[in-house]
Amino acid sequence: LAFGPTEWGFRLPSGLAAVAWCYATWHFARERFGPDAALTALAVAATTLGPLIIGRAATADALLNLLLALTLFDAWRHLESGRRAPLLRSFLWMGLGALTKGPIALLVPGAVTLLYCASRGQWKRWLQSIADPVGWGLFLLLVVPWYAAALKIHGQLFIDGFILRHNVERFSGTLEGHGGSVAYYLVAVPLLLMPWTGPLVAALGRLRQDLGTGVRRFLWIWAAFVIAFFSLSGTKLPHYVLYGCTPLFLLIAAHRWAPSRAWAHWIAPVALLALYALLPWILALLSASTAGDAYSRAQLGRALSAVSPVYFLATAAALVVWLAVIRALQLPIWHKLALAGALQALTLVAIVVPYAGELAQGPVKRAGLKLREAGEPVTLLSYTAPSFSVYRQAVTPRRQPEPGGLAVTRIDRLPEIGYEILSVEGGVAIIRRQMP
Repeated sequence: LAFGPTEWGFRLPSGLAAVAWCYATWHFARERFGPDAALTALAVAATTLGPLIIGRAATADALLNLLLALTLFDAWRHLESGRRAPLLRSFLWMGLGALTKGPIALLVPGAVTLLYCASRGQWKRWLQSIADPVGWGLFLLLVVPWYAAALKIHGQLFIDGFILRHNVERFSGTLEGHGGSVAYYLVAVPLLLMPWTGPLVAALGRLRQDLGTGVRRFLWIWAAFVIAFFSLSGTKLPHYVLYGCTPLFLLIAAHRWAPSRAWAHWIAPVALLALYALLPWILALLSASTAGDAYSRAQLGRALSAVSPVYFLATAAALVVWLAVIRALQLPIWHKLALAGALQALTLVAIVVPYAGELAQGPVKRAGLKLREAGEPVTLLSYTAPSFSVYRQAVTPRRQPEPGGLAVTRIDRLPEIGYEILSVEGGVAIIRRQMP
């Protein structure tokens, strides 16, 4: 609210949540694995591809990842020590998570702690923990007033949208075309953890011995449940599995000395930095193919015209610097990977994200700014683009415009008759409904 309805204002909460998420991971690692492992866990959390992207998105996912991490960190502290204070804090974090994105904030901690206690034959302990009356009192005190207010304001629409559509229906079916095979997240996890994919594979090699250690067993169960659960979901989006990546940050850090065959661990950073350098050409090829829909291809059709020489110079320089680090610096593998992470994070944030943002949102932004100056009523016609309202600085309804009115739509959803096309950029069209 302090920054108003602006890009900065909407993205700031995600950035702050991502910073807190990294700090919470470092703090938990320091308690369990020591200061050196904690610094490694911090480096992994702060430089992997998935958290870097979600921490800059104007969504609630970075906040939910923070709250899930805090919930399960305190759940482990309770299981480890038997102290009640961490248990009560976990109920507090769950309540905030339920306000953020609904039942998933209860499902993940409940299932992970159940599976861990079941693996130890500690059913009674789990039942005692989840039946804590003060904990549930804290949870309900947080959740009920807000849910009651939302129900009063929105009625059945709140239940249909927030509870059913964005939770039950996303699991039971494929929404908005975001489907995938059961193996979807087995591919997504290594990609989201780049450039730390090599150490992830090394940590997997220690899985059996880790199951004999309480905290490591807990972390593996946490990661495995999230991957398995969302693999069964009808709707699949890459960021869902980030809910189970926090334990992988910690396990990679705990096994930081395990990697051998250094060359195998250089593959992921080289591939990622090379991808950044080649991205404009790859996107241009996709735009000329039959992949996806006409709107997406039109947006990507600007891939080469929207890129600057600075992009090619910076991404090529990042790749050259990393190759020089591999050859010239005599450092442990995980130290070099931390440098790779910092290098790819800087390249991603300073160079790649602005370029990708221009491709995805540039036409929408310019349409919003143009129509903001026009001062006429505008609607979104068969088009979901929340950012358009931000750039226009006005809530834009999704409906057919009045005769003579303006609308913004996708080029693959242009009405066949009754409209005049005023302008087209990428996949975004501004149209005016003709008078009868």
